Order: sequence, then structure tokens, then C-alpha cells
Amino acid sequence: MIGSPSAPDRLALLPDALLVGRAVDGDTAAFEALARRHGPVMRASARRLTGSSADADDVVQEALVQAWKQLDTLRDPEAVRGWLLRITGSRSIDHLRRRKLHTPLDGLEERLESPPAGRSNPESAAVRMSGTEALKAALDRLPEEQRRCWVLRQFNDQSYEEIAQTLNISAASVRGRLARARITLAREMEEWR
Repeated sequence: MIGSPSAPDRLALLPDALLVGRAVDGDTAAFEALARRHGPVMRASARRLTGSSADADDVVQEALVQAWKQLDTLRDPEAVRGWLLRITGSRSIDHLRRRKLHTPLDGLEERLESPPAGRSNPESAAVRMSGTEALKAALDRLPEEQRRCWVLRQFNDQSYEEIAQTLNISAASVRGRLARARITLAREMEEWR
């Protein structure tokens, strides 16, 4: 039939919950549709946490393999995006633990909002760049557990409970680590307020 969408195109139109149900029943095309839909945000999340595009690709691949194997454990199929992001966060943290390095914060300037139109003159660009460099340096000086919590909260917009699940700690520990990180960053970034 002319004008009718192909099977992958039709799957892209289905809601997450229906795709999850089909994928749990073994429909690999439905899972591929979920991966295409949520893969970019998973990759962006992994990139923020690992600091590397290549590492992010590896993390997303690991996360998708884990998700495929554990899809039947997902309690709320409509929440598949958050579930995939939690898996991605966990795989990212595992990847960093294997590397035994601090998360490189190169590329932080890409993650921060660009200035409003009309405010991009050389002086404001230099000030903004200096502030970004100061923030990167301040984040590098944070203890790793505080930095991970801060990155998951600020860049991944995860809740305290999601961070606790990702890092396998209590929500109270997350609150404490974030509070200490905020105090330290506020003190170190005082001149940039």
C-alpha cells in the first residue's frame, strides 16, 4: 500500500508501555524502537557522567543489554525512560569505578546553557569561560562520592531516591553528600556570584 508506514515506523508511533509489553514477549523490534527513542537521552546522560563520548557509547550498550535481560522486572512500563536512565547511571558509575579515575569534566561548557541572544561579546564570553573553568576545577576538588551525587542531580535531574538507587546508598546519604557539595561549591564559587 502506498503511503503506509513501514513496521519500524509504525512501532515508533506506539506508546512506551505497549512497546515494553511487546518486548517482554520477545519482540526485538519493539525493544529496538525503545532503544531508538530513549538511546539519545541515555547517551547524553552517560556522556555527562563519564566525560567521554566513546565511554558513553560503551555504557549505553551495556545498559541496553542489561535492560533487555531485565525488562520483565520493570513494574511500571510507562516509566521505562526513568528505568533506562537509572540503569545508564549505574553502568556509568560502574564504568568509572573500573577506570578508577575521577570523572573528567572536559566539555562542561557544552552542558551549561548558552548565553541569551545578544550577550555574546568577547568580554562576556571570557568571563563565562573563566566561570566554567572555575566550576570544573571546583567539581574536580570535590570528593568523588559528592561529585557523583551532584552530577546525577544537576545534569541528569535525578531525584534523591533515583540517585540512591544508582549509587546503592540511602536517600539520607544522598541528601548529606549533596548538602556538603553545595556548601563547598558555594564557598569556592563565591567570587562568581
